Amino acid sequence: MSKSSIYQTPANQARARVYRLLSDLFAKEIDHQRLQSLQSAEAQAFFDLLAGEPRLAPEVNTIQAVLAGLGDEASLLNLAADYCGLFLVGGKQSANPYAGLYLTPEGDEEQPLLFGPQHQEILALLEQSKLGVQSDFPEPADHISVILAYVAQQATSLDDKAQQRFIAKYLDAWLAEFAKRVSDRDPGRFYQALARLTQTWVSLDCEALCEHS
Repeated sequence: MSKSSIYQTPANQARARVYRLLSDLFAKEIDHQRLQSLQSAEAQAFFDLLAGEPRLAPEVNTIQAVLAGLGDEASLLNLAADYCGLFLVGGKQSANPYAGLYLTPEGDEEQPLLFGPQHQEILALLEQSKLGVQSDFPEPADHISVILAYVAQQATSLDDKAQQRFIAKYLDAWLAEFAKRVSDRDPGRFYQALARLTQTWVSLDCEALCEHS
């Protein structure tokens, strides 16, 4: 058995799937094709499984309810506008999704510190793992979607202690502030539920990894 294969457990594969889902939802607006996938029986069953954890259930239920109501072009466009206003346009009404904005004191709400130390550190880790930010995703490496995708990949490749160290430093340390900012600024319900779900999931995962390591 190879060293990496010992981490390919059903539990770690399930964790990786959650991180991939969260990463995908933060990566870009939901289009018709993505909506079909999220409304599929398989996706709904996975959401139901997540909602089996009581601390995740309220946000999962909200996400499912919003997805169920996206039945026309106007509702999809409104959700895309929410995404754009929160994550693509800078300023006081946005909730910039970059770790560096929250982890560096000189981070500025209107002019976030892009391509700073956190970007460089995560970029180096991606390169070490023979990974990289996709060319069609023109964002710094400390974007929440990139970090979540990296954790998804490492969930079945690293031991619990190494995973916990990374998650605690690059996600758990700033997600509470990020989730509050999204909740304060989201004109709809979807992205504030997604941000709170991500914060709670990461916190619970960090605790579980600590207990196992």
